[in-house]
Amino acid sequence: MSGELPPFYFRIKENGAAVFRVDTENRQRRIEMEQIATVNVNNGNVRPQGDRPLAADEQAVIDDWLARRREMLARREVDDIHRAIDHLNLTAQWVQARANDADLEEVTDALLLAMHDLRTVLVRKKAERLTKGQDAAE
Repeated sequence: MSGELPPFYFRIKENGAAVFRVDTENRQRRIEMEQIATVNVNNGNVRPQGDRPLAADEQAVIDDWLARRREMLARREVDDIHRAIDHLNLTAQWVQARANDADLEEVTDALLLAMHDLRTVLVRKKAERLTKGQDAAE
């Protein structure tokens, strides 16, 4: 490893992270990590580990990480949607150029239902946005 280690480490979990205080200032000069909290990204809950409350600097670092993590996950979510659009286009090309009857039999119903569901939601949401726009203009 190069350079100085950060004072805190966030072990990412499915819905948040486990937060550790990193300590290298000990006799053996080993890296020690003490878990100080768990964070839930979905609801913002921060649960201190053990009986010790979080210090103000620890809470500030966790709050900053939580804000940055939520922002990154939101960006990833939109990027995933753009990838889904690419996959839909690649799927259309595959159906047009390479799929055989057995392949199409396997995927057609599932694709049609998924696309119908997506179309229904998109049309409803578009109508809601247009209605809000008209209400705001009046």
